[in-house]
Amino acid sequence: MGKDGTILILGSLAAALVLVTGGLWLSRGAADPFAPCRQGGVQGGLDSLGAPFELTDQDGRRVSDRQVLAQPALLYFGYTYCPDVCPLDSARNAEAVAMLEERGMTVTPVFISVDPKRDTPEVLGDFTQAMHERMIGLTGTTAEIDAVAKAWRNYYKVNDQEDPQNYLVDHMTNTYLVIPGIGTVELFGRELSAQQLAERTACFIDAASGNGV
Repeated sequence: MGKDGTILILGSLAAALVLVTGGLWLSRGAADPFAPCRQGGVQGGLDSLGAPFELTDQDGRRVSDRQVLAQPALLYFGYTYCPDVCPLDSARNAEAVAMLEERGMTVTPVFISVDPKRDTPEVLGDFTQAMHERMIGLTGTTAEIDAVAKAWRNYYKVNDQEDPQNYLVDHMTNTYLVIPGIGTVELFGRELSAQQLAERTACFIDAASGNGV
């Protein structure tokens, strides 16, 4: 299967995730304070996504989710050896963060590697510095990355059976918006421009502030 087909399938999985999770939210009868910020008729929350974690950042320090997600964050799973998708998505996220800064909103761009074998802290440091000075790159053991990806229901598959050095990794390409005290509130597709991502993120942050968070 080609790369575009893989991305399409993973994007469909992400859309299905939003619909299923939204249905669960509505079935609980909970009001969605972020309903005005959502588009495409999808209602509900994604608060079940995520879990506490401890990973290694681009400076080689062990950091926890409390440290990494202390401010609103745009969280993305990818890998630095990705030929095109990950760099483009990460650059888009970084640009959106810069736009939000101009509006007085501090949002942390976070990049979690799904290729811990090649993505050492040093490699992540070069990648994140090229994207945004505040971007946090995270790696860890395979077990640690598996656990974090599972917590956010982010599918990935390392295809290193034939070539253990120059291989590709299939992965979902969505970006999660995580807000402290609330959790994951939205899942953004890669079709959004930086401007659209910034505007929608700002809506969620404003709504959270309006609800006393």
